[in-house]
Amino acid sequence: VSKQMLEQVLSELQPLCTAEQKFIEKFFQLSQEAADLQVLEVSVRTMSSPVPLAKEPTTRLLSEIFSCLEPELRGFLDVCNKVHSFGCLQVLVTLNDSIFAMWGSSSALPSSFLNTVLGNVLLLAKSSFNKCIGTLCKEIEEAKMPSKMKGGILPSVSRFEEFVNFSEEVFRTARRRGELDKAHLRLAGSVFSSINSLASANLKVNTDMVMMENFHHIYCFLCQKKIHCLEGKKREAKQRYSEHMEKYVIKYLGQPLEKLNHFFEGVKARVAQGVKEEEVSFQLAYSKQELRKVIEKYPGKEVKRALETLYRKIHKYLSPEENLLPVVWHAMEQEFIRQYQEFEDLIQRCYAGSGIAMDFTMEDLLSYFNSITLSN
Repeated sequence: VSKQMLEQVLSELQPLCTAEQKFIEKFFQLSQEAADLQVLEVSVRTMSSPVPLAKEPTTRLLSEIFSCLEPELRGFLDVCNKVHSFGCLQVLVTLNDSIFAMWGSSSALPSSFLNTVLGNVLLLAKSSFNKCIGTLCKEIEEAKMPSKMKGGILPSVSRFEEFVNFSEEVFRTARRRGELDKAHLRLAGSVFSSINSLASANLKVNTDMVMMENFHHIYCFLCQKKIHCLEGKKREAKQRYSEHMEKYVIKYLGQPLEKLNHFFEGVKARVAQGVKEEEVSFQLAYSKQELRKVIEKYPGKEVKRALETLYRKIHKYLSPEENLLPVVWHAMEQEFIRQYQEFEDLIQRCYAGSGIAMDFTMEDLLSYFNSITLSN
């Protein structure tokens, strides 16, 4: 409603000012440049206070006649801004479009007086818009983590989406969107900063998981919106989502084969320090006997059970709306296979001819993952 009212007010201003300008020019014969400036100055002064001589006579006179126009317009815009939390967007678009329309119309060009008034009001609208964006950025950056956070999409991410959806609708037919593009970049920076601050937050859930889900959510949202100025942010969101998924997978995958992981990390460290591969098994902590002890702790049935527990845990914490479970579980499988192959390789190189092997094969491992996927 405020948009229509503002459009109506602006559309009625031009003919009013143009008509008044024509009358003044005719009455004071200003168009013929025969006006006596002294006479005009007296005429103007009798109406109100003197105006600076720097203005051209017509503009000077119109400024006196419509002296209340700018303050009234400013007041009206203030009301429009307060009608909706993002009302300043609508005001900015309407003003910009109206000024463009006036200049594009075939009727007489608006007077320099009206141009000045509208220019001043447009500056005010831009200032209100920038203040609104600044407040929103602060709100997003300072958003508190929900106290019982169990994963899912953060309030700051939802707030960013809400603004982008609303603003894109308002600016859909706008002739200029430079201000909006700048605002989008500022807000995207704030929302990324808000997600990054999770790293230092004391969450009851895995931080990498929450960051992975939120960057994934932003990436999908920006893919759908296709906003040119946010292409860079879209790529960054994809990269961050992949990074945190990798961290999440590796952190969680240490658990099903934790002691094996720990043992082989030690083996790799010895080789890196210069111990020959064939001599590693002569080190007390990494002897064949010690390796057998660790391998015995991981019979195939136990590994399968550990993977089932892990799947349930991931299923419990990942938010269903992001539907990342299949992606994460596949990444887990790939990482598990990589670890298994690395362990097999280290056994071949450092314990050659010992006949030591893990209790489960690669085929067994693939069947564990397959049955867990199919049964859920």
